[in-house]
Amino acid sequence: MTKEITLIGAPVESGAGRRGCVMGPDALRTAGLARALAELGHNVTDRGNLTSETTPRPPAPNPAIHDLDLCAGWVEALQSVDVPGGTVPIFMGGDHLMAAGTVPAMAARSERPLFVLWLDAHSDIHDLTSTDSGNLHGTPVAYYAGRAHFTPHFPAPRATVDPANICMIGLRSVDPFEKAALADAGIDVTDMRAIDERGIAAPLGAFLNRVRDAGGDLHVSFDVDFLEPSIAPAVGTTVPGGATFREAHLVMEMLHDADLVTSLDLAELNPFLDDRGRTATLLVDLVSSLFGKSVLDRPTRSRT
Repeated sequence: MTKEITLIGAPVESGAGRRGCVMGPDALRTAGLARALAELGHNVTDRGNLTSETTPRPPAPNPAIHDLDLCAGWVEALQSVDVPGGTVPIFMGGDHLMAAGTVPAMAARSERPLFVLWLDAHSDIHDLTSTDSGNLHGTPVAYYAGRAHFTPHFPAPRATVDPANICMIGLRSVDPFEKAALADAGIDVTDMRAIDERGIAAPLGAFLNRVRDAGGDLHVSFDVDFLEPSIAPAVGTTVPGGATFREAHLVMEMLHDADLVTSLDLAELNPFLDDRGRTATLLVDLVSSLFGKSVLDRPTRSRT
C-alpha cells in the first residue's frame, strides 16, 4: 500500500483574526511529518512552501472584511497548484481559507466525483456579505460549493463541489446564518451532540460508503479546532467539547481502512499558541494513522 505523498506548505494567515498560522507548515516539518510517513513505507516529496502574489481587487462589499487582496492571492495560488494524478497531496496550513484554493484544485484534478470530509468545529459557510468578523477563513465552503458569488473579489473557482458530496463532522459553533445555509444546501452534518449520542463511527462509515458507491475521490479538510482544545491548544479559534484523542484516531483509522482519501488539508495550526509542539506532534500522529500506523493490522478495503 505504498503511496506517493507530496507535502505542500500553504502558509496562509490573512484569513484569520490572529497571526501565527504562517508558521504551521514548518512546525509540521519540525514535528517530523515527512519522516513519520516515510517510516510507514511511503514515498514522500516535500515541495516546500507556496507563495502568493497580491493582486488588487475591487473593494469588498462588507467593510468588516480585511486583507481581501492577500486572501484572493492565496486562493489563486492554491487553485493553480499542479499535483499529478496518483499522488496524494498533503496541504500544510495555514488558516482554513486555504480550502478555498485546495478543494477547487482537487475537484478540477479529479476524474471522479469529489467528496469532501470537513472535520471542524465551524461550518465556514459564510459569504462576503454575511460575515460579521470579516475573517475570510469562515467562507471557503460557500466558495467551493458555489453557494455565493465571490467574483470579482476572488478568482472564479476552477471547479466546485456538489453540497450533497460534503460531510461535516464535529460542528459545535454555528451561528444562525450558517444554520440556515447548511439546511438550504443539504450538507450532511454530524455535530458534537450527535457524536455524544451515537458515536463517531456510524456517521463516518455511512459517508464513506456513499463515497465508495459513487466511485468518488475524497478530500479531507482537517481543522485543528475539530479537536478538544485540552489536547490541541495551538489554534486561534478554540471551542470546548471537541473530538477526543481516541475519536480523532478512530476517524483517521477508518479513513485508512476505506482507502478513499486522495488529498488532505491540515488547517489552522498556530504554533505561536502551542505548548512545546504538542499540537503539531499530535497532528503528525493522526496523519500517520490515516496512512497506516496501527497497533494491529486489519484488512483494508480496496477501491476496486
